Amino acid sequence: MKHLARILKELEECNTEQDSSGITLSLKPDNLTRLIGSIAGPLGTPYEGGSFQIHIALPGAYPYEPPRMTFITKIWHPNISSQSGAMCLDILKDQWSPAVRLKTALLSVQALLSAPELRDPQDALVARQYICEYQTFIDTARSWTENFARVPSLGVEEKTGTDETVSPMIW
Repeated sequence: MKHLARILKELEECNTEQDSSGITLSLKPDNLTRLIGSIAGPLGTPYEGGSFQIHIALPGAYPYEPPRMTFITKIWHPNISSQSGAMCLDILKDQWSPAVRLKTALLSVQALLSAPELRDPQDALVARQYICEYQTFIDTARSWTENFARVPSLGVEEKTGTDETVSPMIW
């Protein structure tokens, strides 16, 4: 692949800053044009506490063409297909630029979880629910996060700052 050095540099940059962003990136072992991205669900959203895996396919002309990204983890969101994981995001289409890094694209996906773009939904049923039955949307999105994206607890209880012990919060 012509742009292998850039891809390797992007992998390194993304993974050295993962603690602050909640984003990781890894190569699939058998193919340098296939990666797996992981984003943390944003705080204050029904996706909070979830870890979402995203399949990333780099075209031969990357970085001059945008990567193709689809959710592996099932998610209930107006701009992401609840069936296929396909997403609708301008930075992955007509707003792409070779200056955009994979981490920036993943940060944009993470931001989309906080602020759906209802003028361009990928899943009409979810968008309609978001508009007409917002609380049902929140409950469904939380349920899907719990069932499909929740990072398993290791049975470790969290300490408060006192002597009392509190179990990790679950919605």
